[in-house]
Amino acid sequence: MAGVALYWAEGSKSKSYALRERVTFVNSDPTIVAVFMRWLSLLGVPPERCRFRVAIHETADVGRAHQYWAGVLGIAPERFQSPTIKRHRPATNRLNCGDGYHGCVTIGVLRSAELYRSVAGWWAGLHAQAARDPRRSPEWSDRPPWLGRRTGDDGKA
Repeated sequence: MAGVALYWAEGSKSKSYALRERVTFVNSDPTIVAVFMRWLSLLGVPPERCRFRVAIHETADVGRAHQYWAGVLGIAPERFQSPTIKRHRPATNRLNCGDGYHGCVTIGVLRSAELYRSVAGWWAGLHAQAARDPRRSPEWSDRPPWLGRRTGDDGKA
């Protein structure tokens, strides 16, 4: 469930105007990336089916970023595809710089249309279950439980 929610929050999704049924995940948090990779492993996706790319500002050290992400992912630095270089705009006051900046890593899963459709279905099921709350009375069925109860004209719940 955590992997499904992580992917639906941070992974690429197909749109009605741009159908892309493939698993692509981008993040800069090493703990989230590690959980995502572990989730793929639990689903039987071997690391050989994954492609890795770093997106990083042109003023940063790409080689160091590859070393960093290779350590997080448990892969050889040579496995990375050419980086996506973000052009620097001097007028921008960036805070994501310095020794702790490693860019974002993109993980793309080859031959992943079936996996993507499974994730979309799992997410639809999670959402449907979350919207169903047996504690709510029928008159509140149109209101998500996280919004709380409606108040009447008198301001009382």
